[in-house]
Parts: sequence; structure tokens; C-alpha cells
Amino acid sequence: MNSPCHAASVTLDGQPTYDGAPFPLVLCNQNPAMELGTALDWVTQERQQLLEQASRHGAILFRDFPIQTAEDFDSFVAAFGLQNFAYKDSLSNAVRVNRTERVFTANEAPPNVTIFLHHEMAQTPIYPSRLFFFCEQPAEVGGATPLCRSDVLIERMMEACPQFVADCRQRGLKYSNVMPLDADRQSGMGRSWKDTFRAADRAEAEQRLRELGYHWEWLDDGCLRATTPVLDAVRELPDGRRTFFNQLIAAFQGWKDDRNDPHKSITFGDGTPLDPAMVDLATELAEAITFDVPWQAGDVALVDNYVTMHGRRTFEGTRKVLASLVAVD
Repeated sequence: MNSPCHAASVTLDGQPTYDGAPFPLVLCNQNPAMELGTALDWVTQERQQLLEQASRHGAILFRDFPIQTAEDFDSFVAAFGLQNFAYKDSLSNAVRVNRTERVFTANEAPPNVTIFLHHEMAQTPIYPSRLFFFCEQPAEVGGATPLCRSDVLIERMMEACPQFVADCRQRGLKYSNVMPLDADRQSGMGRSWKDTFRAADRAEAEQRLRELGYHWEWLDDGCLRATTPVLDAVRELPDGRRTFFNQLIAAFQGWKDDRNDPHKSITFGDGTPLDPAMVDLATELAEAITFDVPWQAGDVALVDNYVTMHGRRTFEGTRKVLASLVAVD
């Protein structure tokens, strides 16, 4: 017979609090005999409150729940009753490998590649509302997932660089990315243009690009340079908060590989370049309020993509963190 679920809020070392809300909210299962079915029933019953908490706190870390496999994680995510956002349907830059229909590896980039803070797929017109991460195996050294409250960041930026925030808000951003013909697992943004646009050939890719409002250029080596339409850089939340909803930090600081120069990967919506000093300042302000999730095997994190940015620290050894995305409500 299943044991009842009891989850208590706990505090981690270095965990910040904003307006009385710890970041992230950490819910620790207090019953070691609990079975997976009980955990799933609990999520189903509490899902609305959990989603509201994820929005208020920015993220929830579930610890010591009976989740051990990709299939367990799939069931845990499914218990929230939200629409799956399949990797194959996304415009994600990252190379990922599906483990189930809704669960895939977070990023196949090498351990020495830093993935800078970003809102998931905010560099595209199609993005998820929420993210789930599952730690199947923590790295021997490093490998934390940094989280940053974007609503807090924009408040700090309004104090430090109000004109830059105003420019981002009023002018929007455009992103350019050179995609390889075949997947490049040595890059954090190495997904091929065929996989990204689910295209068998250039004609199919161009049709998809046209539908999305992109501009494009075919390169001699078979790569594709794709430039987005103008995308918002600031998001207004239903509760009145604003967030710095974009991939400005990740694109400017981290979109670097054999094909891409990060300083050419992002501009204002009118095509004018960004001031590197302002991007560096935004990066420093974000890093100052970032909390690194200290993964333990079995941990699950629910991240509200409208509120919180995430990334990946470099690591040593084997690190297995899986992800699942939720479509916009």
C-alpha cells in the first residue's frame, strides 16, 4: 500500500530570498517509503498550487522524491497535466537526444562548454512556458545549473542602465545563427538546419523560414545563416512584473563555435549593434543574483520560463541531466 506524501520546504546553502520568496522553492519529501504512484497522485492534486509557486518563486526543486529513471521523470511531468512541447517541434539550437517522447538530454555539448544564462528558446518566435529538469547523474565536479530571477535582474538593470533596458524594450532584438548541415555535438548550438526546421532539403527549410518571418542566406559549405524577425526583449507578466525575457546574455557571451561569432549573433531590432559594455554589465548583474542548483541524483526542477533564466556550468566526469518542455498555455 502506498505511503502518504509529505513534502516540506527546506533551505539550501546560499539560497537567496526575494520579497519573502526563497529562490528556488525547495520541496523535500519527508517519507522515504513513498512510492512513485503516491508522488504522482500528489502532483495531480497539488499541480495548480505548484504552478503558482513556480511562478512566484521562479522555480521549484523537488528533492528525495521516488524518481530514478527517465520513465519516472516522464510520469512526474505528465502528472501536471500540461501540453508537451516536443524537442522535434522546437527551434532549439541545442543538440539533444530523446529518451522518451517528452524527455530528452538537456544539451549534448562537451563538458568544457559553458551555456550562459537564457530564457529557453527566447531567441525564436516559439518557446515553452515551463521547463522540467531531472538529474539522473550529477557530475563528479561542477555541472550545476545556474538559475537567475529575470524579474529581479530587470529591476537591478533599471537602476544601473535604464536607457539600455528602454532600448531593449522599445527596439526589440534580432538573432542570427549559422546552422550546420549535419549536427555538431562539439557546439552548444550545433543542431543542424535540417533538424531545426524539420526539412529534408533547402526548399522545405525555406518554406518554414518564410512562415516564421526569418531572413536567410545559404553558405558555400552547406550551412544556413538564419536571422529571426524582431523579437521582444522584455516580457510583461499577468501579475504586473516585468522580466528580461531574451537570450541576450547567452547569444552575446556564448554563441561561439567554428561557424559563429557571438558579437555578430545579436543586434537591436533595427539592426544596430549592442554596446558590449552594456551586455557585460547585464551579465555581471545577472551573475551576482544567480543561484547554482547543487544537483543530487533524483532531483527534479520545475522552472517557470517566463520568470527565470537558466544555464549550465562546465563540469568533469559524466553528467546526465534530462529535460522536458511544456507548451504555452
